[in-house]
Amino acid sequence: MALKQVSSNKCFEGFQKVFEHDSAELKCKMKFGIYLPPKAETGKCPVLYWLSGLTCTEQNFITKAGFQQAAAEHGLIVVAPDTSPRGCNIEGEDESWDFGTGAGFYVDATEDPWKTNYRMYSYIKDELPKLINANFPTDPERMSIFGHSMGGHGALILALKNPGKYKSVSAFAPICNPIQCQWGKKALGGYLGPDASKWEAYDATQLVKTYSGSRLDILIDQGKDDQFLSAGQLLPDNFIAACTERKIPVVFRLQQASCFCSPCYFFIASFINDHIRHHAKYLNA
Repeated sequence: MALKQVSSNKCFEGFQKVFEHDSAELKCKMKFGIYLPPKAETGKCPVLYWLSGLTCTEQNFITKAGFQQAAAEHGLIVVAPDTSPRGCNIEGEDESWDFGTGAGFYVDATEDPWKTNYRMYSYIKDELPKLINANFPTDPERMSIFGHSMGGHGALILALKNPGKYKSVSAFAPICNPIQCQWGKKALGGYLGPDASKWEAYDATQLVKTYSGSRLDILIDQGKDDQFLSAGQLLPDNFIAACTERKIPVVFRLQQASCFCSPCYFFIASFINDHIRHHAKYLNA
């Protein structure tokens, strides 16, 4: 599959690059950011996938989070894809900021008119890693995932639905129980249809209740003053309760920080090094 390089910038002796490609899964052009640490010039490196939140593109994380120095130090390739298909000419795809363009929710849609293009779950799980492994010096056996908000939801469900695929998982202010919040009900109802029982396959709190795979050590940072926390969109307590019942270890840190709209990247940048170290502990073991 052909890659077109969009940009390349030297960064902490590695390179921050952006590529574009034609996605067979999403049937549109997609972009992703990839940081190649200095170690990638001489050997294979583990890969850490970042999933961004609502309204984001591949640019938000690579330009605002400040992860590159820590990734360089730990020898991690970091991949940051876009959050949805774009330019698919689907009626209504640009009407809402929390549904359609920029809001793929990391599910495989089953409803018209979304099911042809909105297959972000399979894109992240299968197509993107195959593309990365075929074109960059990766170790396919060492892969982890993390994300923010909608992307935190994506990271958690991908790890829980695919035991052993990811060495570790972490999240910033994740949407933990989407079947119980307005964002989730809108997105899952739109992409998967009105039968709420089908939504549970993409709900981290529901998935953890039946998880029986390899040990997952989960790290979550949540801003105390996050307006979406107080609005009941994130519901981390539900997830933590389910993990506790299943004896799945979670480190949940309620930080003295906000996490909403553009300022959320100040929050992410404040604790990104902790998350890089969390993943490096497992990826470099």
